[in-house]
Amino acid sequence: MYKKQGKNQPQRTRQCVAEVPSVVATAVQRARRQERLLRFSGILSLTFCLVGSGIAVSQTAPNTTVALRIVVNSNQDGNIQPDEQLTLREAIELVNGTLTVAQLSSAEKALIQPLTEGGSRIEFSLPANATTILLQSQLPDLASPGLVIDGGTQPGYDATGSATAEIAIPIPVVAIAPAPDKEIFRGLTVVADGVTIRGLSLYGFNASAIKQQLGNILIYDGVPKPTTLTTPPGDIVISHRLPPPNTTQQQPPNSEFPFYNKDVPPKNVVIENNWLGLTTEEKVPDTTSAFGVYVFNSQGTTIRRNRIYYHEGSAIITSVRGENTLVQENIIVGNGIAGMPDALRIEGVVNKSRITSNLICANDGAGVYLFKPQGDVQIRDNRITYNGRRLRRAAVYLMGSEHQVTGNEISYQTGPGVVVSAFPQTERNIIQNNSFAALEGLSIDLNAQRNLDVSDFQRGDGPNPKRNSGNRRLDTGNAAINAPEFTTREFLPNGNSVTLAGKADPGSEVTIYRLGDYQQGKQAIYETGYGALSQPLASAPVDEKGRFSVTVANVKIGDIVSAIATDPKYGTSEPAIAAFIGPRTSTPSLPPASRQNPIPQCTSRPVPIPTPTPTPTPPPTLIPTPLRIRAPRNVHFALDKSFISPASAIVLDRVAQVLRQNPEIIIEIQGHTDPRASDDYNLALGRRRALSVRNYLLRQGVAPERMTIRTLGETQRVSEGSSRVDYARDRRAEIIYKDVRGIDIIIEGQEQDLQLEPPRRR
Repeated sequence: MYKKQGKNQPQRTRQCVAEVPSVVATAVQRARRQERLLRFSGILSLTFCLVGSGIAVSQTAPNTTVALRIVVNSNQDGNIQPDEQLTLREAIELVNGTLTVAQLSSAEKALIQPLTEGGSRIEFSLPANATTILLQSQLPDLASPGLVIDGGTQPGYDATGSATAEIAIPIPVVAIAPAPDKEIFRGLTVVADGVTIRGLSLYGFNASAIKQQLGNILIYDGVPKPTTLTTPPGDIVISHRLPPPNTTQQQPPNSEFPFYNKDVPPKNVVIENNWLGLTTEEKVPDTTSAFGVYVFNSQGTTIRRNRIYYHEGSAIITSVRGENTLVQENIIVGNGIAGMPDALRIEGVVNKSRITSNLICANDGAGVYLFKPQGDVQIRDNRITYNGRRLRRAAVYLMGSEHQVTGNEISYQTGPGVVVSAFPQTERNIIQNNSFAALEGLSIDLNAQRNLDVSDFQRGDGPNPKRNSGNRRLDTGNAAINAPEFTTREFLPNGNSVTLAGKADPGSEVTIYRLGDYQQGKQAIYETGYGALSQPLASAPVDEKGRFSVTVANVKIGDIVSAIATDPKYGTSEPAIAAFIGPRTSTPSLPPASRQNPIPQCTSRPVPIPTPTPTPTPPPTLIPTPLRIRAPRNVHFALDKSFISPASAIVLDRVAQVLRQNPEIIIEIQGHTDPRASDDYNLALGRRRALSVRNYLLRQGVAPERMTIRTLGETQRVSEGSSRVDYARDRRAEIIYKDVRGIDIIIEGQEQDLQLEPPRRR
């Protein structure tokens, strides 16, 4: 019996009820009540129908015991019917046991083989010119334990190829996306143990219109935004069967409704070698997905070697439970473009989770954001760079205790490096052997509870005073472990080594770092005492009297050093006020030019094996001349609007062309308003305007790492007048160009897209 899946499910159940004998009528009524509860959850899979002369009752659990190998040979979707084509929807129904092989045509049966061991497999052999599956409705849940969906079986897939040199991830051939006129919550929903999803491109899965119909609107950073809290949307969602319709309670399973003992989380799910949020042509899709991988309720999920790009919210998010989650060797770029800004948002029960060896670059907020997690998380050996493109946040933000942040490279963050929150009470967070560069804040910042502004909890609150009472242990992150103090700000070297001395909390261990962040000059470090902890040099224990002494090799006059202390009972401290090797008047040792002012770049192409060629003679060094660029510095907006007008689109197309032709140029987009609203409202409106410009350029192929945004609201008007023209000039986004080589750029203003408000009637 063939029935259409998706939005017609309620009618289907009513049709089936008429056929079900009275002995099961009570069960059907219960199912219909549950169906009403879940009608907006996007996973309506309860089906009560007659099969042959018997009765089959399915709740997405497979009723087949035979593992199958199924080859999908069609990119079509829609009604299930016996024909010459086997679709992905039919393949999932087959492995779930909600569709039988006997119901297929002869041509479809030829694409199915029984397997003698392991779980079922779904493979692909799509026509070469039809490898994108455009869904008409949400696919059935993946409810067959041990199932493998392998896009790498598609002809033309190169398992050894990669579009990126940093982490090798093959280029997918098979893509799954909603049809152009369809809005679909999820790409693939995993509800069974041991499911593997490999070698696919998934994008375009969102739910904003449905949520607006439900009336769930969230004000986020001053921007009205449909919530993502009623049911998890995204490219891949992992959850127990029949997830509850409302996840705002964020309660661990079995604590209270809507979680019960039967809500068993899927275990050991593997998501690998996929492109999520990114088309196979490496473009931003017309519709961006809400999230990449949404680990709503799972244990032991592995997310490895995926490219996760351009989501409205986070690339990876855990929710109610995500114990033993492993996030490894992924490339995570440009996420958070319209909502939850952080690349990885980790919350819920997350014991023993690990985030290792990932490239986390050019996302709109923090690289890793731990929000009230239950359990410990290891964050190690990641490259976290160029984040905070929309909201100035810490690269790594920690709530909770006993996390480890080790061996990471953290750089070019519009905020601090690592922030340890004061809420809830936090202790034993270990932050060691990381390297930092080009931060707008401290490398390590322990928040204090007395600083209650939102920015304090997202960006840090700056250096803490020395602990002066026992209450500070409760008031400050990591129990207010004191930063070390050097005995002097100047140490004279002995050859190429120097002995540094100071004091710190007794029983802790001090690690000496070379400072390598001289963007603001040596004088700024001299005055503030702080720079980025660029390189760990040596460690030494602190004695029972709170004293330490350590000899550091490979230093020279002009180096600047700092230190942190780590106590196994309390965690790691903020940095010490810097000390100078040699007199403070000496010239600081600068890092290589490539680290001083690099061209922003998240990924690069693999370099082919070169053919040996003679070394060319380098050309003579020329003094750069000012670069004159005929590019507009601004676009304008209508009254109280933030969308790009057709006239402004023409202007921004010129901007995009200039940026594509000049990869050395980076920009900051500043949003402005006229003065006729509150400061807070105008700051939010200015941010929306800057965001609209950034996202337009993103779709024109400008890399996200080359753009940051800032809102200035009404603080920088073009003129002091109050005419319609004056206000129209104020309503703008300014584009600030900067050539990383230090070349001056001459740009031009424009008013071709001014949008005057209608004259008021008297």
